[in-house]
Amino acid sequence: MTLKVPSFDTIKDEFDAYVGSIGYATMVTVDAHNRPRTRVLIPVWEVVDGAPLGWLATYRTPVKAAHIAGNPHTNFSYWSPGNNSVAIDAVAEWTDDPTDKQHVWDLYRRTSPRGAGYDLGGFWRSPSDPQLHVLRLTPWRIQVIRGADLRSRIWQPELSTRRDPVAAGSSVPR
Repeated sequence: MTLKVPSFDTIKDEFDAYVGSIGYATMVTVDAHNRPRTRVLIPVWEVVDGAPLGWLATYRTPVKAAHIAGNPHTNFSYWSPGNNSVAIDAVAEWTDDPTDKQHVWDLYRRTSPRGAGYDLGGFWRSPSDPQLHVLRLTPWRIQVIRGADLRSRIWQPELSTRRDPVAAGSSVPR
């Protein structure tokens, strides 16, 4: 049975435990012909004003950039052999803001949630490295499933507060 929860705080501990222990997520984007493409990456997450917010330090490859430009809706899937899983539907937006890059650098270094992340210095020289690109991930649906009994809980922001930058024709709120 799937239960919708009223606030992200209701599933935060389980979300943090699963994401932190699994670490790697499969990211899905789609191309101009609606064909999916997956890649395995490590996003980091935080809570801002009671809602989850994700960040992905990555290379801005031509395929990834084209997919996100054509359709910024993405999915991140975490799964462990015990069948604990987290599915995150989000809108991705590139940010080149130096403050965001420093913030993301710090989140990865301290791991957020605990266990997720790594030292970005293994891939980039600093937050100002021109090869470091950052995606801001604004979730519009998160499902957490406990493998032991397949209990499923879903969080979504309330419709009155949800902002879909694609539908609104604007950028993701900061």
